[in-house]
Amino acid sequence: MKNPKIWLSSPHIGTKEQEFVKAAFDTNWIAPLGPHVDRFENDLQSYTGAKHAAALSSGTAAIHLSLILLGVEPGDEVLCQSFTFSASANPIVYQGATPVFIDSEHDTWNMNPVFLAEAIKDRIKKGKRPKALLPVHLYGMPARIDEILRIASDHDIPVIEDAAEALGSEVNGQKCGTFGKFGILSFNGNKIITTSGGGALLSDDEAMIQKARFLATQARDSAPHYQHSHIGYNYRMSNVLAGIGRGQMTVINDRITARRANFQRYKSYFESLENKGYNIQLLPEPENYFSNRWLTTIIIDPAHNKGITREIVRLALEANNIECRPLWKPMHLQPVFANAPFYGDGTSEKLFENGLCLPSGSNITEPEWERIFQALDQVFV
Repeated sequence: MKNPKIWLSSPHIGTKEQEFVKAAFDTNWIAPLGPHVDRFENDLQSYTGAKHAAALSSGTAAIHLSLILLGVEPGDEVLCQSFTFSASANPIVYQGATPVFIDSEHDTWNMNPVFLAEAIKDRIKKGKRPKALLPVHLYGMPARIDEILRIASDHDIPVIEDAAEALGSEVNGQKCGTFGKFGILSFNGNKIITTSGGGALLSDDEAMIQKARFLATQARDSAPHYQHSHIGYNYRMSNVLAGIGRGQMTVINDRITARRANFQRYKSYFESLENKGYNIQLLPEPENYFSNRWLTTIIIDPAHNKGITREIVRLALEANNIECRPLWKPMHLQPVFANAPFYGDGTSEKLFENGLCLPSGSNITEPEWERIFQALDQVFV
């Protein structure tokens, strides 16, 4: 009989979530919006330190709204991290704009400030001043946000901070998602906390968040009838899903502790392989950084690991019904973005070639850990 699947990052639901959802049913607050939405937004504000939050249907919706609020239009250009999920870049195209992709640096795997500065100067020289800048805190590791913000400020370019994978991560004690003009969160089923599907837009600009809520509810004008002076979107989070989010916020610190413990467990395992001649690299935290360690990721250079590749490890785990996946394929390598400008030196391409995401759920059991390490032992003999 086949062993049950060990997922890369499965939802981890407790008991409070059911209580809040039951309250929504008991009070018939099933329709979109309601008290859970308001309180979930308050929870996010209190936790992150952002002054305002709008609970939305997805992190993608949050990025899209932020671009609209910044006036991104057809023909504009938006600077975007290349090493990320396509949801970071897709909303740029929704607006008819062009993504300009920036490569990664080695310390955090996120946007390289050197190539960012080069790209801005080159785009301005070409008569294309970027309209916005979209760095990502990948896998929970904060980007070099201080340097990125300084460069953006020098050129008066607003920053949309994609913290979809980094809720709870910090730089110098400040939560990711609160550095830029806007911060993006995701509560997809695989994130560190989930609302099944959902996201949020953070900002200290109250007027912008109010406008985001307006646009996210079909931009209905104040009138007794349905009247619309703007194009709107169906992007608001439902009251039921916000109830799940409220429950998840009560355990977020526990979830982060568990994910960081996962990282340490893998770190100890791979360090134990060094006396066998292997050299598996994990991503360390820079000084004054705190990562939620949403996913534990490794780099397997076959030249330093007896010819073992990322794909050999992935297939070995897959054969044992253990989910893992390569690191993100850079956006500048994606067919859909083949014609987009790119600035870099191939760092993200090398990461994609040799990198692997390991099972990192906060609900991995001891028997599952045994299976994971037994499968790895079959490779690293």
